[in-house]
Amino acid sequence: MNVKRILVTGGAGFIGSHLCESLLKEGHDVICLDNFFTGTKTNILHLMDNHRFELIRHDITKEIFLEVDEIYNLACPASPIHYQQNPIKTIKTSVMGAIHMLGMAKRIGAKVLQASTSEVYGDPKVHPQPESYWGNVNPVGIRSCYDEGKRCAETLFMDYHNQNNVRIKIARIFNTYGPRMQPDDGRVVSNIIVQALQNKPITVYGDGSQSRSFQYIDDLLVALIRFMNCDDSVTGPVNIGNEQEFTIRELVDIVMDITNSGSKVVFLPLPENDPLQRCPDISYARSLLNWEARVNLRDGLVKTISYFDEMLTNKPDS
Repeated sequence: MNVKRILVTGGAGFIGSHLCESLLKEGHDVICLDNFFTGTKTNILHLMDNHRFELIRHDITKEIFLEVDEIYNLACPASPIHYQQNPIKTIKTSVMGAIHMLGMAKRIGAKVLQASTSEVYGDPKVHPQPESYWGNVNPVGIRSCYDEGKRCAETLFMDYHNQNNVRIKIARIFNTYGPRMQPDDGRVVSNIIVQALQNKPITVYGDGSQSRSFQYIDDLLVALIRFMNCDDSVTGPVNIGNEQEFTIRELVDIVMDITNSGSKVVFLPLPENDPLQRCPDISYARSLLNWEARVNLRDGLVKTISYFDEMLTNKPDS
């Protein structure tokens, strides 16, 4: 097997830590780079004794020089609570981070994958969303620091590829859930699970009829690694998500059933620019990567709820 030296930015985050783990299992050398704004050492503690694993505390808005074969650029706060906390820092992470990773890839001849997002489609007027859809994004809304930052990163990736022949991959990741999500990140899956486990009122924004597609972390990892390993001529963007659609209300019902929760559901106003529908057209991923999401929502939620239950049980009293 060809052992590669692989850099994962945002490697101590929810997705990044799972990706580091998967790449190590494949026998590669992995450098995890994180500034720990939203990532945590707990996520990667079990990897620290692995001689193939290195950790670097660094912020990718600042330049860094490393020698690697591949880069997965995952660094960026990804939940509204975190990315709206410091919107300027969020867009700088997407834009300056992309420039620094692309600059490094250009210098050393590395292949680089950008973790983009379904948020590039905004509140879509086309459903489900194919990669050819240009989106409906508010450039001055409260979510734009993230949405437009990721859109700009995609532009930079294509320009570095077209102008400098940098080998790139652009993955548009749809809602992903699983163990190691943060309980306070404000994402819909973690919110509902934590509230249900604590028998607190479950907050549903709007009337709960808005839809999302939820993919389990294991499915995403398979797609990202296959995409990175496929022919260099294929740049994407490629949608990676679960084509099965659920309303938020359906998600609440499944979580309450699994947890046996006594929580009541409370309806609150829909946040500004919150999309009403979000579901990927994955025809391209299916043909290109021979991939589709396989973990059904209930099975994935059982594992995720078990993780949160253990985390909340072992949480020290503040």
